[in-house]
Amino acid sequence: MNAPSTRDHAPFEAPPAVATTADFLLELRSEEIPARMQAKARNDLARLFAEELARAGLEAGAIETFATPRRLGLIARDLPLATAAVSEELKGPRASAPPQALEGFLRKTGLTADQLVERDGVLFAVIDRPGQSTAAVLGPAIERIVRAFPWPKSMRWGAASASTASLRWVRPLQGIVALLGEEIVPVAIDGIEAGAATTGHRFHHPGQITIGSATDYAVKMRAAHVIVDPDERAAIVRDRAQALALEAGLTLVEDEGLVAENAGLTEWPVPLLGRFDADYLDVPPEVIQLTARTNQKYFVLKDESGALAPAFICTANIEAADGGAAIVAGNQRVLAARLSDARFFWEQDLKVPLDEQAAKLRDIVFHEKLGTVADKVARVADLAEWLAIEAVVPNCDPDHARRAAELAKADLVTGMVGEFPELQGLIGGYLAEAQGEPKAVAHAIRDHYKPVGQGDDVPTAPVTVAVALADKLDTLRMFFDAGMPPTGSKDPFALRRAALGVIQLVTANGLRLPIASGDLLDFFADRLKVQQREAGVRHDLIDAVFALGGEDDIVRLLARVAALQAFVEGGEGGNLLAGYKRAANILKKENWDLPRVMASPGEQGMPQTGEEDPLVGVDQSPELAAAIAGQALGSDLPMDAPAEERALVMVLDEVEPRAGKAVEDEDFGGAMAALASLRAPIDAFFDKVTVNDSDSAVRRRRLNLLARFRNAVHTVADFSKIEG
Repeated sequence: MNAPSTRDHAPFEAPPAVATTADFLLELRSEEIPARMQAKARNDLARLFAEELARAGLEAGAIETFATPRRLGLIARDLPLATAAVSEELKGPRASAPPQALEGFLRKTGLTADQLVERDGVLFAVIDRPGQSTAAVLGPAIERIVRAFPWPKSMRWGAASASTASLRWVRPLQGIVALLGEEIVPVAIDGIEAGAATTGHRFHHPGQITIGSATDYAVKMRAAHVIVDPDERAAIVRDRAQALALEAGLTLVEDEGLVAENAGLTEWPVPLLGRFDADYLDVPPEVIQLTARTNQKYFVLKDESGALAPAFICTANIEAADGGAAIVAGNQRVLAARLSDARFFWEQDLKVPLDEQAAKLRDIVFHEKLGTVADKVARVADLAEWLAIEAVVPNCDPDHARRAAELAKADLVTGMVGEFPELQGLIGGYLAEAQGEPKAVAHAIRDHYKPVGQGDDVPTAPVTVAVALADKLDTLRMFFDAGMPPTGSKDPFALRRAALGVIQLVTANGLRLPIASGDLLDFFADRLKVQQREAGVRHDLIDAVFALGGEDDIVRLLARVAALQAFVEGGEGGNLLAGYKRAANILKKENWDLPRVMASPGEQGMPQTGEEDPLVGVDQSPELAAAIAGQALGSDLPMDAPAEERALVMVLDEVEPRAGKAVEDEDFGGAMAALASLRAPIDAFFDKVTVNDSDSAVRRRRLNLLARFRNAVHTVADFSKIEG
């Protein structure tokens, strides 16, 4: 039998797969979006879009956002083409509820009474929601996102702007691209209809571009001189700026904030090297850098010696036919004008002695409740001098400390600081040095605001430390005394930052500076926990040391906390903590504390208040007094006392003075070692001895012994504050 022939039959072909997902592209094109707003706008767009998807029961495989000066958008990958059908059940009133309750529920659900389901006397509405196309969901979602977008600042425009109900956007919205796969998602917002057309670079490709789908979007935009990925634009700015500096034999002063800003100002970034007159280098380098950065968004460069070079890098937004020569020339003229202004301020300020400038501070109010800036300067000068005289800041010349404090705020009235407030202190330091003040004084003026933040340099030069510390302490004390501490998240006078600055100055320089007690000490405790958290120090251990009271020396406190942390995180410390907590719980339950005295049979031991103690007011012999004290502290035990009780007393007799002496000598490791010897006796005591003895005198004695044990541990820290 012959095999069947297949020559006359076409080979089998599987039908094409039906796509169930597609990528979605959204582009919102407008006039220029400020660079500083773009990163947050991308995050907000991703968040709002994800919320809209979740509301419709949809989820994208991934959401990618992009921003340029003229457009904000996203691509949602692998978005389902339709939502699933869902059945939703809503609980209503009881079947016996008043008619008004039922009517309200029916209005809410859109159902009739006969469509409700009753279960266990409660009415339920079962609402079947059919699936719908994703395109139908996306249109209204896009409109909601646009109308509710949380721009820091927004505007209305055109004839419609007469109404407060008109659309608001960061800058006038000009176009919307909304494509699900290759299909346009129908949406119209204030007359702007979504489509597939956008525009390219404002100068290189101002005409329209038709986008096929999310797949070809970035490629088509690049062909039109628009790089939509801000990270890619930032890399171009950074890498090309470094290359230009290297070609010129210079070094770029790196500035990631400026990289991001230039990337946000351009769709097609082209860094270019320019130069300025070296005569301007007579102006303090920070002034030149701030002028270039703040006003012009330029990078500055340094030469081989590390000094500022008379060169800069600007970022153009076009690929110029002349290689950028005209752009560079124009930017050089603008920078020259800015530097000329800065040099004028500098030269004028040099002519006025700082003493004369400081006299003007009498006319500037520091705070309406705290007097003038001159009043603050006087207080700070006295305090800085005292810190030096008392050697709180070692090796500090008191005269230099006072002089630096008296001149520290003088630059606030200079023309240069008026133009660049960020340079206060720095300008004063330069002026002081130029006017012949000692270097220690000039440097203290320059750096007395430091440290400004957690990552800032902490001064170590003695005169600088004295003035910086005095300035911050005065600010804290004055505002607290005036009843104006920070409240909640509000801190208008930056008192939290001042406290952190004090802590950093004290710890970095090992200063033994007592902090005033009361509300300010509590405030420092909170700041210390924040500051030490990054160093891995446990906040509960700081609480444990502060809880003892009387600890107002930050250096000593942190040394104690460090030893405590090493102890409690070790085996012996952990076990002793368990014994402590057991003892503390018993004492708390009995409301028991030392000193306790002998009571009549069957009575509880009583605190010595003068009323309960029958011996108060009676002359006592030394022997009787010693006997009562021994009985209260558990050191005078009868012969039949258990060995474990005797052992605990003996170890306490040895540990208490040893731990106390170690703490007094600031040998906190030694104090912890002394406490460690209590671990075995307290474990044995709890294992073999019954505290709640039927004999009331024995019971009192053992409770007093536990109180003595607890108090011995408190020599180092309040273990009740320790977690675990």
